[in-house]
Amino acid sequence: MKLQLALDLVDIQGAIDMVNEVGQENIDVVEIGTPVVINEGLHAVKAIKEAFPNLTVLADLKIMDAAGYEVNQASAAGADIITILGASEDESIKGAVAEAKKDGKEILVDMIAVKDLAARAKEVDEFGVDYICVHTGYDLQAVGKNSFEDLKTIKAAVKNAKTAIAGGIKLDTLKEAVEQHPDLIIVGGGITTVDNKQEVAKAMKAMINEG
Repeated sequence: MKLQLALDLVDIQGAIDMVNEVGQENIDVVEIGTPVVINEGLHAVKAIKEAFPNLTVLADLKIMDAAGYEVNQASAAGADIITILGASEDESIKGAVAEAKKDGKEILVDMIAVKDLAARAKEVDEFGVDYICVHTGYDLQAVGKNSFEDLKTIKAAVKNAKTAIAGGIKLDTLKEAVEQHPDLIIVGGGITTVDNKQEVAKAMKAMINEG
């Protein structure tokens, strides 16, 4: 299991500062979130990869179309993992996988808003993707939803890809995710909004390693 730090509400310098504050030794993957990509472009991915060459960098593009091209651009900027939506066309996901493989990169399929998780996870799993991620977005978190039951669903359905979970995970709820042994646990505000960021990230990493 690995810990991914999701950075959404920062600019490029803010992202660098946040990783330094959290401590890169306490995380495995740093995510340049969709809002950062929208505001800063892929320059943010490039800057983070240059600042932290030993960290895996995920570009959360949430690709929906023109997948091969967008994966190519993110890869050129230094992304190690690129995201595409599970709700996108099969051909888009296949195109993303094909392009990623050329450069030795990985594809994470974000299952946000997918209604039949088990069925779609089985389909996507056959396309050669690297990760399938259950994701409760901000808007559903606001009404009390989480991704723990969804993780059980995809863990039962997926045979080839690694699994990931995102959405509202905090130190006091991390245990529930760890018990299901996803390959990647994605935490944003559970680290970035607390006062003692480094201490919390260190505790999360320890719990994940023990799990």
